[in-house]
Amino acid sequence: MFRRENEYEENSQTILRYKPRPIEELVRETRFTRKEIQYMYRGFKQECPNGIVTEQMFKEIYSHFFPQGECSNYARLIFATLDQNSDGTVNFEDFLVGLSILSRGTIDEKLRWIFSLYDINKDGKVTKDELQLVITSIYELMGKFTKPPMDETAPKQHADVVFKKFNSKQDGVITIEDFMQTCYNDESILNSMSMLDTVF
Repeated sequence: MFRRENEYEENSQTILRYKPRPIEELVRETRFTRKEIQYMYRGFKQECPNGIVTEQMFKEIYSHFFPQGECSNYARLIFATLDQNSDGTVNFEDFLVGLSILSRGTIDEKLRWIFSLYDINKDGKVTKDELQLVITSIYELMGKFTKPPMDETAPKQHADVVFKKFNSKQDGVITIEDFMQTCYNDESILNSMSMLDTVF
């Protein structure tokens, strides 16, 4: 929901500001307490005073976390996954729900969220090209200053290995079922999911 606020600036234009749903609803929808939501909301509003983040703003914020690497492509993918209604903005609720899933969700919820990150065109399947785009964007995050330096072919090789592992039917795509089954059968993946629980 947007509400209008008149800002008395030089051009005296009306600015739209996003107002989140009542905190009680957010407590019910997420796994955060009222106090945690209030704390996160203050931080969110400090970075985004109008209550919404555009893709460009998100990329700029993300770049502070990865100053040595190129984060633009990965930030775009994360943004698209957080943007639940595909309106080109992420509001506090979008951010909070995503964070709740990743930090306190069930293994099933986390895996579904991660699958949606890799399913770039949101058609319910991950192709080898989509997988390679995500893996390449992760390698770009690490930057050119990693030790030892990465070979330029590493993202493609990595994507080939991962795709083969998840595409057991060899039908050219990874479905959510393929993804979930492979993850549940791989203890190292499940352990990495539980490490996300330590965010808060």
